[in-house]
Amino acid sequence: MTDVLGSDPIDGAAKEVAAARGRHLVLGEIVTLYALSVLVALFLSGLLVSLTGGSARDVFSALLDGSILRPGRWGLTLGSAAPMLLVALGTIINSKAGLVNIGQEGQLLIGAAFAAFVGTRLGGETTGSVAGFAVLLTLLLAGGLGGALWAAIAGALRFWRGVPEVLSTLLMVTIAANAVGYGLKKDWLLLAPAEGRSNRNQVSEQLADAVRVKRITVFGNEFPLTVLLAIALAVVVTFALSRTVPGFRLRMLGQNAKTAQRAGVDSTRYGMAAMALSGAFAGLAGGIMLAGGDFGNYQLVPGFSVSIGWTGLLVALVAREKASAAVLVAFLFAALRTGSGFLAATGVERKITGVVQALLVLALLIPPAVLYIRQRRRALNASKERI
Repeated sequence: MTDVLGSDPIDGAAKEVAAARGRHLVLGEIVTLYALSVLVALFLSGLLVSLTGGSARDVFSALLDGSILRPGRWGLTLGSAAPMLLVALGTIINSKAGLVNIGQEGQLLIGAAFAAFVGTRLGGETTGSVAGFAVLLTLLLAGGLGGALWAAIAGALRFWRGVPEVLSTLLMVTIAANAVGYGLKKDWLLLAPAEGRSNRNQVSEQLADAVRVKRITVFGNEFPLTVLLAIALAVVVTFALSRTVPGFRLRMLGQNAKTAQRAGVDSTRYGMAAMALSGAFAGLAGGIMLAGGDFGNYQLVPGFSVSIGWTGLLVALVAREKASAAVLVAFLFAALRTGSGFLAATGVERKITGVVQALLVLALLIPPAVLYIRQRRRALNASKERI
């Protein structure tokens, strides 16, 4: 029996069942591909460790102990994961707009420099918790502003001079490193007073106790409250990109710029906003690294960023531009970072974790590439059959 529109309900139910089976098959393919890729990466990592004279079992055990299992270690891992997550969130925003920002390392450095300048200038005058919190908030906002301004320069070059942002953001990393290095040589900028500092140490003044991020202890693990801030921002970014009109327009711009412009989306306005927000998240990461205490002992030092900007970029890449997935991926990368400190006891170089990390990145990037190729082939075959 057919309904009023002439369609067969039994046939419709059969199509729904077939579609559901197709979705389950695709999900099964994805899970299988990821599982095989990770297993191959772990096997190659173990083989590499064995070839360099170490024990793969001891290495992986040391990584787990150093990142999670030993007392206090997962607190350190969370402290390292927070700035990585923030950098990844900013990267996801600019990627959704179809822009390629790879200068997060420089934007993080500039943000940390802005935060250090504000924190050391205002922090010494604080006398209470309320005043200290106000300075801390100003410090973090200054970090975000510094990163946003640095990224906005690349955005302006992209939209008003046609300079590819992938090139300008990368080159500006070197400029940022030299600018911060210059600031650490001048006492009127970032260099700490000579009293209590070796002449050769080019470091900023240490933040006052009142303007440092509060740390909490859970089951013997201590981490800064900014970890919760990073997770909360991941929720906000997820909601904003998927449930708001600006987020929809941003995604539309990234998927098809011409269609978005025809629909009334101002590509320059939204593109500049995406670049500025990306830099702001990286700059905020620099601010929480400075005020959180897990990096640099509450002061800006040479090499302060310790490649967190680059790692955050990888986090966004592996998470496939999903803010919710970036939370877990950031923790994984932070675990590799903190766990590497225990590798000395195994007789293996700490640099081996970089190789393990690279293999895991490849393992997590191969399945999307394989699925994309298969989808393209299916689409081409379907178009040929229609012809």
